[in-house]
Amino acid sequence: MSAALISIIGPPAAGKTTLAERLCQALPAQLIREDYAGNPFLVDACLGRAEARLPSQLYFLLSRVGQLGVANWPAKGTFVTDYGFCQDRVYARASLAAGDLRLYGRVAGRVEGLVHPPGLLIALDASEATLLDRIARRGRDFEKVMTAGFLSGIRRAYNQIAAQSPCPVIRVDCETTDLREEAALAQLIQGFAQK
Repeated sequence: MSAALISIIGPPAAGKTTLAERLCQALPAQLIREDYAGNPFLVDACLGRAEARLPSQLYFLLSRVGQLGVANWPAKGTFVTDYGFCQDRVYARASLAAGDLRLYGRVAGRVEGLVHPPGLLIALDASEATLLDRIARRGRDFEKVMTAGFLSGIRRAYNQIAAQSPCPVIRVDCETTDLREEAALAQLIQGFAQK
């Protein structure tokens, strides 16, 4: 038996990290964070520098393989990620030119089988207006270039992933549900038992 993995997916500013932190305290579980701060290419890629996009995407891909690799996956416990491995391809498709996307796809295809799959996906969503407001409030310079059109495409891709997921999915509309509230978090955790 291997440790359980709960992955939280959704567009930027949907509340993935906040929920992951809260779940880890409530369950208890161990948190595995997306390494966006360690990615030396991310800022340049977000600011539109084409030569940084493929290295940024490959950095995330290899970071996630390192974090979720089956070879080192623990035998017991519960882990929560503030990302889903599936999101790597979402962002690659949204940002890479055709040639870079083909190269990325070849690398991704070779390493995807090395990753421990989630036992549960939690799919967060919110409107583009809400996401843009939250992005502005958290003040990360590299995110300020995100547009409603970009976020709309990302939201559609995540909805498709959730619809096709081989594992159970809990969908949360973050327009109507505030997962910072104790009652909402308790209701979400109660939903695990029904999956």
